[in-house]
Amino acid sequence: MSFSFAILMSAAPAPAARKALQAANLQASDLAAVKTHNPFIVNDLVLARELGLDPLAMNRFGCSLVWGHPQAPMGLRSIIELIEQLVLSGGGYGLFVGCAAGDSAMAIIIKVDDCH
Repeated sequence: MSFSFAILMSAAPAPAARKALQAANLQASDLAAVKTHNPFIVNDLVLARELGLDPLAMNRFGCSLVWGHPQAPMGLRSIIELIEQLVLSGGGYGLFVGCAAGDSAMAIIIKVDDCH
């Protein structure tokens, strides 16, 4: 498990994710799932471009753009759904990343061991 913080709102999730991946000694290609909490779709598009991710593969069960914006409850919901997605897909590494007020972002890497 690892975490990180970064700045610059529209692009902040990407450096936060990179720092979390680096701290976990992982590459974006090692991720089995990606969940985000972002107020605008541009955050997800920049994250996908910067990390080489398929934006259509992110947020498999929806995201805060659909559910609402409050950081704490939506962030927690996204992390729980990230764990659920990893369990359902047999395990692996997942990334949760979200931006917040003040042009900041945080990211966390979660590992779920083989579930099958």
